[in-house]
Amino acid sequence: MKTPFCGRRPRRTGLAGRHVLTLVTTGAYLMTPAIAQADDAAINTLTVTATNLYDNVGYTRRQTSAGTRMNLAPKEIPQTVSIMTEQRMKDQNLETIEDVLSNTTGVSARHIDSDRVRFSARGFDINSYQYDGIPTLNTDSRWYFGEGAQNTAIYDRVEVVKGANGLMTGAGNPGASVNFVRKHADSRELTGSVSGTLGSWDKQRGVVDVTTPLTESGDVRARFIGGYEDGDSPLDRYSKRKKFGYGIIDADVTESTTVSVGYDYQNTHTSSPTWGGFPLWYSDGGRTNYTRSFSVAPDWSYYDFESEKVFAMLEHRFGNDWQLHGTATHEKTEADSKLAAPYYEPFFSSPDRATGQGSTFYTGWNRGERKVDSVDVYANGPFELMGRQHELVVGGSYADQSNDYNNSFIPGAGFDVGDLDNWNGSAPNTGWSSFSPLERASVQQKSVYTAARFSLTDPLTLIVGARYTDWRGRTWSTGVGNNSQSESDVTPYGGLIYDINDVWSAYASYTEIFQPQSYRLEGGNGYLDPLTGKNYETGVKAAWFDGLVNASFSVFRLEQDNVADLVSIPGSPITTATPVSDVVSEGFEAEVTGAVTENLDMTAGFTHYTATSAQGDFNPDRPRTQANLFASYRVPQLEPLTVGGGFNWQSHTFERDVAGPQGDEKVEQGSYTLVNLFGRYAFTQDLSLQVNVRNLFDKKYYSYLDGYGVYGEPMNITSTLTYSF
Repeated sequence: MKTPFCGRRPRRTGLAGRHVLTLVTTGAYLMTPAIAQADDAAINTLTVTATNLYDNVGYTRRQTSAGTRMNLAPKEIPQTVSIMTEQRMKDQNLETIEDVLSNTTGVSARHIDSDRVRFSARGFDINSYQYDGIPTLNTDSRWYFGEGAQNTAIYDRVEVVKGANGLMTGAGNPGASVNFVRKHADSRELTGSVSGTLGSWDKQRGVVDVTTPLTESGDVRARFIGGYEDGDSPLDRYSKRKKFGYGIIDADVTESTTVSVGYDYQNTHTSSPTWGGFPLWYSDGGRTNYTRSFSVAPDWSYYDFESEKVFAMLEHRFGNDWQLHGTATHEKTEADSKLAAPYYEPFFSSPDRATGQGSTFYTGWNRGERKVDSVDVYANGPFELMGRQHELVVGGSYADQSNDYNNSFIPGAGFDVGDLDNWNGSAPNTGWSSFSPLERASVQQKSVYTAARFSLTDPLTLIVGARYTDWRGRTWSTGVGNNSQSESDVTPYGGLIYDINDVWSAYASYTEIFQPQSYRLEGGNGYLDPLTGKNYETGVKAAWFDGLVNASFSVFRLEQDNVADLVSIPGSPITTATPVSDVVSEGFEAEVTGAVTENLDMTAGFTHYTATSAQGDFNPDRPRTQANLFASYRVPQLEPLTVGGGFNWQSHTFERDVAGPQGDEKVEQGSYTLVNLFGRYAFTQDLSLQVNVRNLFDKKYYSYLDGYGVYGEPMNITSTLTYSF
């Protein structure tokens, strides 16, 4: 017997907030004495599962605090928000943050080389990343740009707020902000899973996820997630080994207070990573056409990365529906990279077409350490005014981050590897200089913020807020010297939401953001003023089936001033800049996600924008138009089987005035489509096998194209066996 659920069966959810009630029934709602004496075989068991509004539900979520710190339905937030849930990450086998963001509506990725990636949205680089709401202040590419290499096994979801989000992040760019939300020990019974993966290029991966009560009542619970991965790649000589561990203890200290403490460890070792990419031209000006296995990395190069995060969280629920939230974290990250690349100012070395000769390699051995200490505390709850109930958030945050880098290199004019086209990775690895300081940097950000949600009338809601940020930064670098900056800024936020009916709402919003810069003005007189960004957005949103399906359509305009146009000084390590104003990005975005039918989960999105500055096209190497679709379908005729897939399409990109051997040239990447498939078969309720295929048609394309080239990932397959208990 099935229980009605908005005309649909209960959806898959996580364990958090789940309440299970088991009833014994005969299949009738009223039992007569005769029925009550029926044979035991006639008795059925009915299990009713109720889900918390704050849980992930398939590919969507009924409520989120993204963008405002208030728990709201997506259609109550006056900005575009995309949420990548645990189920979506599982179905598409999105194992890293890079995978997640590359498949998020409106976000594009450019691979600087084999290990580093940059993300952008609406024409602007994304440099605002948060962990459980705490911002990371500096996303230098040496630290994977927001930890792009982190494993997603430890995250419950990833929330992406499009447009400026200065209210929650402080400093940053106006394109988007990303919040990684960690998993918790959300079961009072022993539960978990073990999975093993085999894939292309000798990939091997294992993950264990176990939650257990530490007390008989389950008021104190622990969760451990750990994994190991080893494998090669399509690049010659390249291999990577990853290991990670995550532990958290959640304790209900009282009926009203929950305390959490956790530890997050990530370790990555990469052999023969590239530093940049391959030359785009031969010395005669003709374009190269290397295979996707071609690598410019020496056989001795490596990239080691280790990250440790310790964090604590507090949630206290007052009797008047107010709540107090606090999060504190300490992070230490170490990087050690020994690299070489065929570089020669002002462009990558261009080998001779016939002999492959003429590529000069330069070296860099960099060691760095980053430390972060952050805390965020806020309270939120309802209040009454003029006979109506409203909501208020008041909070403050503090973050202190330091980066230290040391450098070594092989002195001289570099080395020649001979025939680059047929190079086997052999290269000199002696004569490195002693390590010397390269850069010391620190950033401190103190903020207070508030937001209020006013119920003006039954259908009309106003959200207003502001954040005051005190930002201070210090930098010392070789050949440049000291640079000290400070900036105080008030960031406003405002949005109107009109409920058209129970399904549809319309909204309009205005937000701002700022970003200090460390570039000297051309001529050496002072530094560029901070970037200032503004975001105007309006649109409609919808929620069907009690929030099981959410949709949005937005029209946006982003403005940014004081963008740096970099000017290199020949023979000097100093890079100066002139400010570029009137940077404008305008466009629209549409997305629908959730349980479209009883058996079909789907996310579909489309984004288009234009971006210009006073000098013409702005960041034309980002795609102006993107479309994405991913769906999973549970086959009714064969209940253990789930199949699905989708595609990512993006328009052409280009970069003009790229320095080549015959002068400045324009380089382009045409539009392309990547198709992905998956299938999962449940042998039992606990044991399943999943197969994923990426880039089904093995499309060859450039993921980066600016002075050098980096190819995107070829077709590959993974198979994952999972046992749950």
